[in-house]
Order: sequence, then structure tokens, then C-alpha cells
Amino acid sequence: MLRNREFLWLFVTMCSISLVAIVISAMMSLPVAVLTCMTSALLVTCSLVFTKRRYTEIENLSSYLRQISNGNYTLDVRDNQEGELSILKNDIYKVTIMLSEHSALLQQDKVQLTNAISDISHQLKTPLTSMTVMADLLSEPGLPPEKRTEFTRNIRIQLERIGWLVSSLLKFSKIDAGTVQFKKDSISVRTLLQKSLEPVLIPIDIKEQRVSVKGDDGVSFLGDLNWTAEAVINILKNCVEHTPVGGVISISFAENALYTEVIIADNGKGIPREELAYVFQRFYKGKNATEDSVGIGLALSHSIITSQNGDIQIKSEKGMGTQFHIKFHK
Repeated sequence: MLRNREFLWLFVTMCSISLVAIVISAMMSLPVAVLTCMTSALLVTCSLVFTKRRYTEIENLSSYLRQISNGNYTLDVRDNQEGELSILKNDIYKVTIMLSEHSALLQQDKVQLTNAISDISHQLKTPLTSMTVMADLLSEPGLPPEKRTEFTRNIRIQLERIGWLVSSLLKFSKIDAGTVQFKKDSISVRTLLQKSLEPVLIPIDIKEQRVSVKGDDGVSFLGDLNWTAEAVINILKNCVEHTPVGGVISISFAENALYTEVIIADNGKGIPREELAYVFQRFYKGKNATEDSVGIGLALSHSIITSQNGDIQIKSEKGMGTQFHIKFHK
């Protein structure tokens, strides 16, 4: 405490004032000098005790902060009293709670990142292993031409799958990092659906499915055409995949003062109720998912739509089909 220059100057000043007061009192009378001496000694002692107490509190706070820096967020420094130190303690406690919450979120992010890397590794390992086996078989000179053609086609399919997976993960990373600048253009829903249906027309034709589109041509919303089309394409692919041969995919859209709504429905297998809460999670594959399913398309659609002031909900019952309700709020 005496190493503090500020306190040292205060102590010297108080002692000097007390000494001057004692000298002046001694010139007046001895009893006054004794009383002045006792009063000065008492004041200096009280000042030392008070300052020592404050230094102890500050030392405790320093120890508390050192423990926080080491990751101990369980300490509670509050004392529920008045005064500057009590206010400082409460403020430090609030900061401690914030740091604890941030630490928990960072830990959660680490777990999610680890799980994501594990899932990505698994998704890439399967087609790579398959391609490695088929490449070894292609090197055999006695392989029949029809098998060579089949293996070559399968390798191309697996390469396309890997390319789609990598592309989707890159899109995810851009959205998560906030580097995607979504446009806010006035988009006709009819134009959006026409652009989104083009990539799935061939599988729809192969499965002899029928698409019904209902809505006014004037319905529109503010958003990014290309990114929103990416989201709708993934939803349509899911509907085509889970709708039987000869099934129906119905699309309706409308607009009101609050939002523009697009409903995409199919009459396929449906989704069990216990799985509805997980369909938009990355790499989640339901019981009805096909072997080629990665579990990333609907998650990407959810991220794209919610990033544009929208939301998406799913309603489904097993054997009764599935409905995707998309809303773009104004």
C-alpha cells in the first residue's frame, strides 16, 4: 500500500497538516495541543484503516479477474451494498455472465463444427471408396465392355454427387459467414417458379408426375431470384423424390399486406411426426430417405429463406403427403 505514490502523497500531506496543527495548538495551550494530537492521530489511523480495506477489496477483485481470465465463471462477487466498489462488483459480475454465455456458445460451435466435419468426411468417404473400387476394376484388361461402361457411368454419378455436396457446403459457409449479399429485387413468384421447375422437369416426366400451379401473375416479393430459386429447387427435388409414379405436386401462391406465401405440396409418403422437428437440420436423413440422399438440401433452403426475412414451415403426416409453407415478410 505504501508503494502507491498517490497514497504516499496523501499520507505525507495528512501528517504535515496534523504536525502544523499540533505546533499551533502547542503555542496556545498544552491541553489543546494534546487534543489536537489525539484527533490527528485518530484521523490518520481511520484513513489508513479505510484505505487498507479498499486495497483489500481491490486485491480481491484482481484475484477474481485473474480467475475469470483462466476460465472460471462460477464465482459470484456481488455484495448487494451501496458504494462505488459494490457497483464495480456488480458490473464485473454482469461481464462474467456474458463471458460465460459466450464461452458456452463457442463450445457449442466447436461441437457443431466437429460434428459437421465428421458428417462431411462420411459423405465424401462413401463415394470416394466406391470410385476407388470401380477404378481398380476398370484397370483389369479382361473386363467386359458393358461393365466398363457401367462403372464409368457410376464414377461420373459419384463425381457429380461430390461436386454438388462441395458446392452446397460452400454456399452454406458463405451464408453462415454473412458474406452473401442477398439482392432485394421485386420478383414475380410466377417467374421464380418457372426458373425453379426447369431443373426438375426431366425427373417429373420420368415419374409421370403432374404439377399444378395456382396463383395470380401479379404476386411478388422482395428478394434474390437466383438464391431463392436454389431454395425452391431443393424443395421441389424433395417432393419429386418422395412422390410416387403418377403423383401430383401442387404449388399455390398468394399475397397480402403482411407477407407473400408460397405453398408446395405433394401426395407422397409423408414424414413421420417425430421427424418434423429435424428435417431442416444439416445432414439429417429421415427413415424414408433414399440411399443417395445427403440431408443437406432442405437445410440449405431453410438458411436461404430465413436470411431473406422469410420463414419456412413443414406440415406432414405419414401416408398423407407433405406441405412446405414459405413466407416472405414485407
